Amino acid sequence: MEPKSLFSLGEHLEALSKDGDPLEVLQQAVDFEYFRAWLVEGLGYGDGTKGGRPPFDPVMMFKALILQAQHNLSDARMEFMIRDRLSWLRFLGLSLGDRTPDENTIRHFRNRLTETGTLKRVMKAFDWQLQKKGYIPMSGQIVDASLVPAPKQRNTEGEREAIKSGKSAKEIWPNEPNKAAQKDIDARWTLKIGGKVRYREDGTPLPMIALPVFGYKSHISIDRRFGFIREMAVTSASAADGRLLRQVVSTGNTCSEVWADSAYRSKQNEKWLSDRMLTSRIHRRKPMGKAMSRATARANAAKSSIRAHIEHVFAHQKNRFGLFIRTIGLARAEAKLTLCNLAYNLNRLIFHERRECMG
Repeated sequence: MEPKSLFSLGEHLEALSKDGDPLEVLQQAVDFEYFRAWLVEGLGYGDGTKGGRPPFDPVMMFKALILQAQHNLSDARMEFMIRDRLSWLRFLGLSLGDRTPDENTIRHFRNRLTETGTLKRVMKAFDWQLQKKGYIPMSGQIVDASLVPAPKQRNTEGEREAIKSGKSAKEIWPNEPNKAAQKDIDARWTLKIGGKVRYREDGTPLPMIALPVFGYKSHISIDRRFGFIREMAVTSASAADGRLLRQVVSTGNTCSEVWADSAYRSKQNEKWLSDRMLTSRIHRRKPMGKAMSRATARANAAKSSIRAHIEHVFAHQKNRFGLFIRTIGLARAEAKLTLCNLAYNLNRLIFHERRECMG
């Protein structure tokens, strides 16, 4: 029997394209070269006169961070996957046999972008690119927050008090530098109260389920028309949602309406929205000791049908991206969530581009 012939590399890549490689769609939809100036400025690359091995192309490395965020990979696993997947090599502009970044290079690249605030500028630059394509923020904006867990910290009562007082890890564990390096003093515990309301036979509600969560909180706002994340903020898990409204609401939307749950309703927030000619569609709370009126309940239900769209964003990030904070400190957590939000926007762009092609 004759041996089976092997496909050439080119034929194999053509087969991937024929099957619908989503990275090819992403490559066509996004002008990654548009980010080069911001990346180079943030990295502070020299002109090469001092010699040494030349750095990896910053655009290629940025694309690698996007892949890492979309698949929730560690740096070590990312190093392996770049070498292993042909579709990833093609997306990154690499060929078989080319030098590929190792885990240390990936980590240093991400840390450098974090330290210089470049990731925030790149996300804003991508929003400008979206608007040039016609994806203008319109139909109002929806605001919400979601808890993102991090590795749990086991501290003594005295250590917890020192953390709450604002001491650094080196001050709390001066004689244990290795322990101090592994302690996240920015993350906090909070209770996540959720699930459907359950009732007793007499009609009275049962207590809600409360689960302790340690980590951070991702605050975002999306535009109602296209569903892109337009603004974001990151805090510890214990931060109050309502205090972050001003950081995630913008006046750039073509519609003045702002949707959010009752955690964002306060006199200060209502006045702040009104002063900026923004229309509050924030849920109303149940009156203390009184039943909620039928009109208010109907109004809240109507708002919920619109506000639910932002829950799909968090579900996408947690289910498909496996969102979890592995890093130490607020700055790195913010970088992780910025990349995650940017990765979501890229996936959302592919969705819109494919839908437009299909008519």
